[in-house]
Amino acid sequence: MFELDVRSRKPIYEQLVERLKELIISEILKTDEQLPSVRTLAQQLTINPNTIQKAYRELETQGYIYSIKGRGSFVSPPSLHIQSEKLEKVKSELNKLMSEALFLGMNAEDLIKMVNNIEIASKGGLEDDQNQ
Repeated sequence: MFELDVRSRKPIYEQLVERLKELIISEILKTDEQLPSVRTLAQQLTINPNTIQKAYRELETQGYIYSIKGRGSFVSPPSLHIQSEKLEKVKSELNKLMSEALFLGMNAEDLIKMVNNIEIASKGGLEDDQNQ
């Protein structure tokens, strides 16, 4: 499923929480999909089951997963919290990419045209080929 960095200063359970959040936000793990059991994931990652349990509790507190007694843990439906976090991640990536584009010589006007074309295309319109 994924790997954890045992040499990192960040605690294992925090790495696990972050990685599972990424999988949920990017919709690799779908709504109502069952997560691996604590025991199974502990065996796969060769870490203490209490660490997995702590990460699952944290994810449940944050609203990313829900638990059903005797059945396991499942991915929660998207909430405003998750959507806003995903939006912040997209903004951060866009900021990096636009900064790089400006550094490489693209001007702000070109970026604005590009954004306008993307907006038109995302609404089902046709992009103006002259603006490309």
